[in-house]
Amino acid sequence: MKTDRPNDQLLGALAASAAYFLWGILPIYWKMIDGATSEEVLAHRILWSFVFMIVLLLVTRQMKTLAADIKALAAAPRKAASLIGASVLITLNWYTFIWAVNHGHVVESSLGYYINPLISVLLGVIFLKERLSLWQMVSVALATAGVLIMTIHAGTFPWISLILALTFGLYGLLKKTVRLSAMTGLAIETSIMTPVALIFLAFYYANSRHGLPIADPALTWLLIGAGVVTAVPLLLFAAGANRISLSMVGFFQYIAPTIMLILGTLLYHEPFNHQDFIAFLLIWISLALFTVAQTKPFTRLENKLLPQRFSANR
Repeated sequence: MKTDRPNDQLLGALAASAAYFLWGILPIYWKMIDGATSEEVLAHRILWSFVFMIVLLLVTRQMKTLAADIKALAAAPRKAASLIGASVLITLNWYTFIWAVNHGHVVESSLGYYINPLISVLLGVIFLKERLSLWQMVSVALATAGVLIMTIHAGTFPWISLILALTFGLYGLLKKTVRLSAMTGLAIETSIMTPVALIFLAFYYANSRHGLPIADPALTWLLIGAGVVTAVPLLLFAAGANRISLSMVGFFQYIAPTIMLILGTLLYHEPFNHQDFIAFLLIWISLALFTVAQTKPFTRLENKLLPQRFSANR
C-alpha cells in the first residue's frame, strides 16, 4: 500500500512551525489590547477559548468524543484532579505572560520559554525518576549559569522566566498523565476555569469605571479574538506533533522564544546588554547541547568518558 509519508511529514513540519511562529508573535496581540487590564484580558481569553472550542467541536461533530472524555474523567478521580491542576497551571502561565508583555518584560518571557525544555527534563528526573545523560547534565548546568548571570547582573531574581517555565513544565507533566486529544483537552481545561472567569468579569464590570468593553468595538473584538489566538496554535501544534518526530518538535520549539527576543529588543526596545547576551549565549549553547545529547556520536563519547556508568545501566 502506497503512503504519503513524506507529504505527511511536510504538513506536520509546516503545522508545528506555524504554531511556534504564532506563539512567538503573540506579544504583539497582547500589546494591541490597550485599555484592558491583564486580569480582564486573561478572563476573556479563558471565556472565548472555551466558546471557540465548543463551536469547533460542534462543527467537527466531536461533541460525543467530548462527552465520552468527560465521562471517563468522572470515573477516574486522579486523572480529573490532574486535569484541574493542569487548568490552574496554564491559567497562571497565561496570566504571567500577559502581565509580563504588558509591563515591558518580553525579553524575560523569552528566557522562560528557552529554559522550559530544561525545566521539563528536571521535572522528569524528580517525578518520573528519569535519568540524565552526561551531556544533559552539562546542558542544565550551563543554563543554570546563564540564569545566575542574569540574576546577579540585574540584582533581581528572574521570577517571570521561572514562573513561565515551571508552570508550563508542570502543566505538561500533569497532561502526560491524562492523555486527551488537543481539542477536547483544551475544551475541558477552559471549561474548568470559565465559571471563575465569568464571576470575575461580572464583578469587574459592575465595579469598574471602564464599564463593558462593548462601548469600544475594536477592544471588544480583540478580547473575543483572544480565544482564537489561544486555540489555533494549540490545534496546529497537535496536528504537527502527530506527524513528525519528537526531536523535530524539539527543534521547532525554539522558534517562539527567538521571535519574542527579537520583538523585545528591536520592536519594544527593552534593554539587552552584553551581560544579557552572555547569559542567553550560555542558554543557547545548553539548548544546542541538549538537542544533540541523545545522538549516536555524543552517546559514544559519553560511553568512552564514563564506561562504568554504561556498564551499570546494562
